[in-house]
Amino acid sequence: MTCKILFSDIDGTLLNADRDLSVLTVNEIKRIREEIPVILVSARMPKQMYHLQEKLDIRQDPLVCYNGALVLVDEKPIHSTEIPFEAVKRIVDYNENSAEGKFHISLFNTNSWYVEAYDRWAQREENNTKVSPEIKANRAVLKAWEPVQKGAHKITCMGDAHLIEKAYQHFKEHLGNDLHLYRSKDTYIEIANREVSKLTGIQKLLSHYGLSLEEAMAFGDNYNDTEMIAAVGHGVAVANARDEVKAVANAITGHHKEDGVARYIQKTL
Repeated sequence: MTCKILFSDIDGTLLNADRDLSVLTVNEIKRIREEIPVILVSARMPKQMYHLQEKLDIRQDPLVCYNGALVLVDEKPIHSTEIPFEAVKRIVDYNENSAEGKFHISLFNTNSWYVEAYDRWAQREENNTKVSPEIKANRAVLKAWEPVQKGAHKITCMGDAHLIEKAYQHFKEHLGNDLHLYRSKDTYIEIANREVSKLTGIQKLLSHYGLSLEEAMAFGDNYNDTEMIAAVGHGVAVANARDEVKAVANAITGHHKEDGVARYIQKTL
């Protein structure tokens, strides 16, 4: 197969059971990185990926962040699409006016991550990504963003399942035409501009490199990886991937806890 560039999702795909990079994964990516650029593609913010890039010795390589909403080359954006300010405001308004109680909201833009309190949801995200949030009220963030109509690259809503389900249904009805709403767990909603996806993000980067989708290989596991896996020349699902991802993949490799990506690279590249 012809592979001139490799894209990989992070959580549930590239990382092991300890949410870290195994020795085999590090060694295999270091082996190919001189000839084949290895690009991390994630819902994460940029600085939540830097430590992984450093371990893989690909810190100089581009990043596709926030499910494609932000694409960085040499740490500068070549593409950026935000959730519009008014949509951010409506999400905050809904949460503050909910009769059933508030849930956690994280607001992200580039390398800024804001939370209202250092609660268990913020602690869990910090533990998983090795980055700490800035404590700032949602209203204070909106006040700072409003004069320039700055939006969010990503919003995450986390909380009790019944609150998140009700919020999801409300956002789907009132904002669903403009926003992507991802549900990886019943306590979690990940929100992005509807115009972006991991596929649009890698397309921006391929255009920058002068490469085609056919020349790309990609690895993934979750719903937000499906378009990317289906579109590239060689899409690979890990064994723990959603059935929807496996259905469009060219191949299935081992579980993310068993170095599935590294073993596939070792076998094919």
